[in-house]
Amino acid sequence: MGERGEKVKGRVLLLGGPTATGKSALAVELAMALGGEVVNADSLLLYRHLDIGTAKPSREERKGVAHHLIDILDLHQEFDAYRYAREASRIIEEIWARGHLPIVVGGTGFYMKALYHGLPPRVGKDPRFRQRLLEEEERSPGTLHARLRGIDPQAASRIHPRDRVRMVRALEIHHMTGRPPSVVWKEEKPPLKGSFLKIALYLPRQELYARTNARVIDMVHRGLVEETRRVLEMGYPPHLKPLQSIGYREAVLYLQGRISQGEMVSQIQRKTRNYAKRQMTWFKKEAFLWFLPQSREILEKVARWIEGKD
Repeated sequence: MGERGEKVKGRVLLLGGPTATGKSALAVELAMALGGEVVNADSLLLYRHLDIGTAKPSREERKGVAHHLIDILDLHQEFDAYRYAREASRIIEEIWARGHLPIVVGGTGFYMKALYHGLPPRVGKDPRFRQRLLEEEERSPGTLHARLRGIDPQAASRIHPRDRVRMVRALEIHHMTGRPPSVVWKEEKPPLKGSFLKIALYLPRQELYARTNARVIDMVHRGLVEETRRVLEMGYPPHLKPLQSIGYREAVLYLQGRISQGEMVSQIQRKTRNYAKRQMTWFKKEAFLWFLPQSREILEKVARWIEGKD
């Protein structure tokens, strides 16, 4: 394996942050400088056929650096943090065996957290039970949160009364296990033993928003609508989860004649800005170290960490 391989074994670099900060390009630069391989942690890059609207790096942009977990799913296939943790852990072990540094890059923070923090035991789903809960909430708003407070006040305090998705999942966990969801959530176990360096990229807010706005316009010019039309013509229905993501959902509405092109662009820009804001909040809560994208400090920080000096 060599001295370098021994030093990187057991180490994982996480490169996160909001959209449009240049994570993919920086990951390639770091991989070339440090002898690394890139492991995708963006949920949409897993899917084939969605290239423009996901800002998926092209083969040319990958510049000969090995990339993993890109274009591995068809649009109708489901994927979650449990499967991500399993697949990414296996790949990281293989990268270590080659004497290389795994660089996990993307904006889906929950996937990253599944690696370094772990996930609670996997609890199954009951679609009929879920549907009943949603119908109850529709008839009488506030019902779900009140029920959750009665079962698990701790869980209820962590979930906003209007967050139906999380309330339903919490009640479903209790329904399936007979235990308070807050107790189940504490039984987390990391799937991977390693040393994690958590770095996130940031830009001043106005620059970030200007960059996200410009990226949306570029996507439209490069053929976002045509890409969406092509996917629909392949027989994929618009209700599939990947096609409900920011950009594709609005392109579908435009193709259906429900919004104008101008409305499509402005909606994508607004939703992308809001998404970037949520990403900033998430990565801050997870105590990532923040750097400007072009900062040489990142390479120096990672090099010191590999040498065990930081």
